[in-house]
Amino acid sequence: MAEIWKGAPVAEALNARAIAQVEALGARGIHPTLAIIRVGERPDDLSYERGAMKRCEKLGVQVRRFLLPQQASQAQLLEAIAQVNGDPGIHGCLLLRPLPPQMDEEAARRALSPAKDVDGITDGSLAGVFTGSGEGYPPCTAQACIEILDHYGYSLQGKRAVVVGRSLVVGKPVAMLLLARHATVTICHTRTQDLPGICRGADLVIAAAGKPRMLTQAYFAPGQVVLDVGIHVLEDGSMCGDVDDEAAQQLAAAVTPVPGGVGTVTTSVLAAQVVAAAGKAVG
Repeated sequence: MAEIWKGAPVAEALNARAIAQVEALGARGIHPTLAIIRVGERPDDLSYERGAMKRCEKLGVQVRRFLLPQQASQAQLLEAIAQVNGDPGIHGCLLLRPLPPQMDEEAARRALSPAKDVDGITDGSLAGVFTGSGEGYPPCTAQACIEILDHYGYSLQGKRAVVVGRSLVVGKPVAMLLLARHATVTICHTRTQDLPGICRGADLVIAAAGKPRMLTQAYFAPGQVVLDVGIHVLEDGSMCGDVDDEAAQQLAAAVTPVPGGVGTVTTSVLAAQVVAAAGKAVG
C-alpha cells in the first residue's frame, strides 16, 4: 500500500517560516497585507476566502476585502483593482475567479500589478514561471505541489513526470516548475492518445484534469508518486479527487489524499507569497 503524503505537515512547515518572516517585518514596522477581491457570493469563492482569511490570521498577515455585488460592472471591478495597485500598504492580491459573465476576465488580469499578483494570474507572473526569471509568483496550487515534493524529500532530477491537465492554473505552470527542477516532463490532457500508458511510464503523476476519479488503476504502475490536485463534491456530500485513490494506493509508492492533500497546502502558499511580496516591496 502507498504511503499517504498528507498536506498538513507541509502547511505547518510553511506556516512556521512565514510567522518568523512576519515577525521580522513587523519589527521594521511592515505588516504584510493581502487584498481579496470578490464579486458576488459563489459558494466556492466564499469557502476559499474563509480558508485564506483563517490562514492569514494564524500567520499574522492582515486581510482587506473588496466586495462587489454579482451585478457589478467592469468599471467597478477595475476601480477596485486600481485601489489595490495604488495602495503601498497592500502587498498581495487574490482575485477570486471565475468572474460573472458580464465581466472581462482577461482585462481584469491585465489590470492587476504583477508585483501584487500572489496567485500567479497575470501574464507577468506566468512569464516569470515560464522563463525561470524568479519574477512574480507561481499559481498557488502549482507551487503547493512543489512544496509537497520538497517536504517529503522527493528529488525531481532526472525523473519522468506526467502532468494530466493543461490549464494556466495548474497544468502548464506546474510543468514548468518541474522542468526547472530537471525533471523530464510530459503534459497530457483528456484527448491524449493512450493516456493510461503514458501515465504508467512515469515516475511522478500529477493529476489536474478536473474530472472526478478519472485516473483509474490502468493509469498507475508500482513505485510511482501520485499528486492529486482535483477536488470534487459528490452527490452524497463526500469529496474525491481526479484519482481513484483506492486503485492508486494499491500500486503507487506515495499518494496525496483528497481532502487533506494539495488543497491543504495552497492557502499556506498564498500567505507565504504575500509575506515574500511584502519583503520585496521594502527591499
